Amino acid sequence: MEERRTINRVEFLANSVIVDRETLEKYYGQVKNVSPLGIAITVDKLIPNLVGRDVIIVAETMIMYAETVREDDEGGQKKSLAFKASKFTPDVLLYLFESIGGNQDETE
Repeated sequence: MEERRTINRVEFLANSVIVDRETLEKYYGQVKNVSPLGIAITVDKLIPNLVGRDVIIVAETMIMYAETVREDDEGGQKKSLAFKASKFTPDVLLYLFESIGGNQDETE
């Protein structure tokens, strides 16, 4: 039987931040498209190769935990990164909550 359902990516233009989970380095880019299973982001060519790395992506109202699965040259000074969504793990959620609430004690 042929599967009739597909999950297509839709255009979603938004600024984004990519956090390398291992180094906690932050990289900035422009989201190209998104689906429930992944996201594609255009970044500067100077960003190191992230293929195979776990990352956290923040794009406007969305937070995604993902693995970088592909890097494509876009010509000029840009490249595209493709990410496959992953389920949040307890340690990633802890990192997010600590990072989001990290300055709360300092202001009280």
